[in-house]
Amino acid sequence: MGTPAQRHRWRPRHRRDRGNARRAPGTGTARDETAPGDAVAAAMQLAIGLLTASLDSPELEAWAVTALTPHDADGLGNFMAGLHVVSELLLHELHEATGEPPAATLQRLAILAEHRRGTPSAG
Repeated sequence: MGTPAQRHRWRPRHRRDRGNARRAPGTGTARDETAPGDAVAAAMQLAIGLLTASLDSPELEAWAVTALTPHDADGLGNFMAGLHVVSELLLHELHEATGEPPAATLQRLAILAEHRRGTPSAG
């Protein structure tokens, strides 16, 4: 079945205002569109860059959030998809390393998030 990234069939959102974009000769894709695999890879690199900056220092993280976070809807959508794929890969790696099922890891993360917000946990 493969890794989560191999099973994932995410495609970048297409902008409505592009209408009938001109196709590059012989490619079947619009000249100004990124191939889905390239978009996923770029979004994953952006997500990893932000996560890496957060490990270094609060100052670098603050700079990275300001400098690297997309400001348009398409960019934010791609970034969110990149975060999703990175999250799936991290869950897979954690499962491989610890044997803990991904559902159990997510449950613990949800409980931690509730405690940080001050909401009592139901589980």
